[in-house]
Amino acid sequence: MPHLSEVPKHAPQHALTSVAHLHQRLDALLPEIAAGAAERERERQLPYDAIRQLAAAGLYTVRIPLAYGGPGGSVSDVIGLLLRVASVDSNVAQALRPGFAFVEGLLAADHSGAEQERQRWFARYLDGAVLGNAGWEVGGANGAISARIVPDGEHFRVSGSKYYSTGALYADWVSAVALDEQDRPVSFVLPRDRLGLELVDDFDAMGQRLTASGTTRLNDVQVLASEIRPRTVEEGKRTIVTPFLQLFLATVEAGIARNAQEDAVRFAREHARPIKHSSASQSVDDPYVQLSVGEVAARAFTAEAVVLKAAAVIDRAWALQLDPQAVDQAAIDVAQAQYIAAESALRAAELLFDVGGASTTGRSHNLDRHWRNARTVANHNPRHWKASAVGTWYLKGTPPPTSGLF
Repeated sequence: MPHLSEVPKHAPQHALTSVAHLHQRLDALLPEIAAGAAERERERQLPYDAIRQLAAAGLYTVRIPLAYGGPGGSVSDVIGLLLRVASVDSNVAQALRPGFAFVEGLLAADHSGAEQERQRWFARYLDGAVLGNAGWEVGGANGAISARIVPDGEHFRVSGSKYYSTGALYADWVSAVALDEQDRPVSFVLPRDRLGLELVDDFDAMGQRLTASGTTRLNDVQVLASEIRPRTVEEGKRTIVTPFLQLFLATVEAGIARNAQEDAVRFAREHARPIKHSSASQSVDDPYVQLSVGEVAARAFTAEAVVLKAAAVIDRAWALQLDPQAVDQAAIDVAQAQYIAAESALRAAELLFDVGGASTTGRSHNLDRHWRNARTVANHNPRHWKASAVGTWYLKGTPPPTSGLF
């Protein structure tokens, strides 16, 4: 892992006038990101350059309002851009998740210091800052926090260990949470180079290996009073940020399905040979190869359609000033999108191997990464719970849980 000083930096882009400009910048960046994706995943080469380039291009700023110097885009705009990133490298796409969610939280915040926070953080994002997460821990009950934060003069000290620190290795700032002396959760954001903050590349999942979702150690780290963030979400109340976070995962799945389709087409055109008893002289003319590619394409099409529809429902909740019923509906629609997107990605990644023979399993092609990545993302939130919550909503009108997963 390179030292922070070795992580490539790029000049910020301030002239953000429209979402269309962001798409144009992706046009220039995505071919290079796509070209190295399979090899990076196979060799565990963390995509520092890709994350920095996307941040410098302004991708994180999509939702920053025009009044603050951003494009003023919608959630649908975010998902449209994210689909493009995920369809070339799902690891890079998922690593962006904490940074985008942080912006949504700033937009939704209504506490007394919210405006000051928006001004501070929107300016940092416009300067190309990257934010990672270090919230979850392993051991104990699901969601339990053992990290502790204690007063230290005018400031604080925090100690503990976090896991699933998505994107932290790529970040300038790391968001975390710990319990104070009254066992209340305290949120804070630390600069990446703070003494005692240790980021470890030890994420060992079978897929999404390059999301930098490993361990963050807080070794008696100083937390300045100004780095403490208000926690304003009431217990048992849903925030619009949660459906957004869940839709982000569904969009990564949709991107995986699209990437599988593109690899299926490429392999059939460039590598596959018809089996001996086929009536075709080349694979692209084999009716069963055509069928397989068509099925993969249908899954990718479906996954994209459902995540875009769910994004529109979140935008509607914003238009209704986050009316609680509209937020609940967004949670339900996102749950449906997650179920279908995960199922579609898994099936597309499996069908990919039907476009050729044993050669499709060659490690040099690394086509199995699509299934491994889709399976890993799907396991973040078991989709059977999603379907059950949706069924309960339609049968009894019961809103989904406010556990942070809906």
